[in-house]
Amino acid sequence: MQVEGKVWRYGDNIDTDVIIPARYLNTFDPAELARHCMVDIDESFAANVKAGDVIVGGKNFGCGSSREHAPVAIKASGVPVVIAASFARIFYRNGINIGLPLLEIGDDVEKIHAGDVLKIDTDTGTIENVTTGDTFHAHPLPGFVQGMINYVKERGTLSA
Repeated sequence: MQVEGKVWRYGDNIDTDVIIPARYLNTFDPAELARHCMVDIDESFAANVKAGDVIVGGKNFGCGSSREHAPVAIKASGVPVVIAASFARIFYRNGINIGLPLLEIGDDVEKIHAGDVLKIDTDTGTIENVTTGDTFHAHPLPGFVQGMINYVKERGTLSA
């Protein structure tokens, strides 16, 4: 998958309660979750994110509870991929389960800033910062993971 979008930059230890606060968990409607995505850390996100924009986080992105609401809220916001130094493992798996590619780039994440424009190839793990000219390499998603993401894109769910 090829993506080009503006960066929304967040720091380390962004937990699932910040991505979608518990007070909004009375629904699993993706559009409703998207309206409240990141509200406790960035009130402007939900109103201003554009389809194709990219979230870039620091270390341990998605820590906290195991709720799938968090990656669902991000994906429903139009964000096609999240890049971070590292991800909490349960968030990583939940992202894959709902068809949201997640790419880890370690300390190189510090070279990406809010408002930068990135070109991303999730198949190869190549990330080009169009704003600065830097290129980064994440481990590409394993074939079976890419297959799961493609399956979810086609069907909307992993369920039969």
